[in-house]
Amino acid sequence: MNNSELITKFYQSFSKGDAEGMVNCYHENIRFEDPAFGVLNGNDAKYMWHLLVERSKGEIKVSFSDVKADDKSGSAQWEAEYNFKQTGRKVLNKIDAQFEFKEGKIIKHTDNFDLWKWSQQAFGWKGYLFGWSEFMKQKIRQKTMGLLKQYIQTHPRV
Repeated sequence: MNNSELITKFYQSFSKGDAEGMVNCYHENIRFEDPAFGVLNGNDAKYMWHLLVERSKGEIKVSFSDVKADDKSGSAQWEAEYNFKQTGRKVLNKIDAQFEFKEGKIIKHTDNFDLWKWSQQAFGWKGYLFGWSEFMKQKIRQKTMGLLKQYIQTHPRV
């Protein structure tokens, strides 16, 4: 499987709600980073996808496009459409993904998106007023990391 096919498999698995299929695309020493979780390494990154897929309960629409890859790096554009659990508000998050590869797997995965724009969709006027602030960004990361830690404790073997 070439690296473009690996990225495609990752997002096809996501769109099917198959977290195990996603994490099978990751190298054991994966480094994941995004604005909501910050940096996650190894199993923490893998657990994150299990958490997100499980919490979505099949109610997330994932689409992807513009997959590009060579021997060392790759990229894709992807979108996640869902209702944010905490507020019930609809979110359409547009993400730019960058990848690096090692030994036929994804070793580094960086998702970039506008956290302020996301917070406006998720939290409404509060996100609009405060989502740009470092305080709000830290609160979002604290919340996501708290959810992840709790998930890991209750699912010791994913």
